[in-house]
Amino acid sequence: MYNQIGGSAGKVKLQSFDSLFGSSPVAEEGNQVILVPLTDLHTFAHHPFRVMDDEKMEELKQSVIKHGVLVPGVVRKRTAGGYELIAGHRRKRASELAGLSDMPVIIRDYTEDEATIVMVDSNIQREDILPSEKAKAYKMKFDALKHQGKRAEGTTIEKIGEATGESGKTVQRYICLARLTDELLELVDEKHLRFMRGVDLSYLSVEQQNWVYTVICSQNLHISGKQSEQLKVHAQSGTLTQDMVQRILSTEKPKPRKVTIQGERLGQYFPPNFNEEEIEMVIYELLEQWKNNV
Repeated sequence: MYNQIGGSAGKVKLQSFDSLFGSSPVAEEGNQVILVPLTDLHTFAHHPFRVMDDEKMEELKQSVIKHGVLVPGVVRKRTAGGYELIAGHRRKRASELAGLSDMPVIIRDYTEDEATIVMVDSNIQREDILPSEKAKAYKMKFDALKHQGKRAEGTTIEKIGEATGESGKTVQRYICLARLTDELLELVDEKHLRFMRGVDLSYLSVEQQNWVYTVICSQNLHISGKQSEQLKVHAQSGTLTQDMVQRILSTEKPKPRKVTIQGERLGQYFPPNFNEEEIEMVIYELLEQWKNNV
């Protein structure tokens, strides 16, 4: 399929990058594919997306065994040698599981910010992304766009949302969520901590978040919206202490009002690719608009 030169890397003309991945964010010369040893392909720094040996990976492995890697990865050269993967982490893993020794890639001369944006955009549309993954990815893309000179924060956030079909407010909340400690982010992923409660807690310092996490784990608590709002307000005013965290989270909560909406009924209002967190956020935004207009 690909020619090899010197036993490690061979070049062959292939269709353009645009036809493979959509429009390229920067214009570059040539689009050639080379075969690179898997040992020379290194994970993108702070790559926020999981590469799981799950059922989908098994399907990808079987496809690679049968057809090879049909879509080349995208890489850039590392000063320390080898290549940094920008797009193709799952393809690399599938190649390893399939027993291959190398993988076809396209080498691009991206800056750090350009590489970050391509890395995020090539993964963000996956269906099985966890809140923590999306939060870290949005934050990385937001920082990269700012570094490129796009200084208007609101405009930058809207631009990120446009690429994924989400509102600027939703993107902003995910970026806030990225400030959570890994321990609290894991609770959000596990749905032990609701998304909007996590956004409130993102306004706490790392030390304050650790206080909250300790109380949650020791008492197996599920924080209410009122409690997370209280913690946020005290954190912003500089009055939040460890004892106060304990008091707020230990306060007896009133019996919650439960409203059940059948999934079939909600289905007529939301696209099938919307997950629970996205549906919840849309409902909250609409309720906020309704409250402000009452």
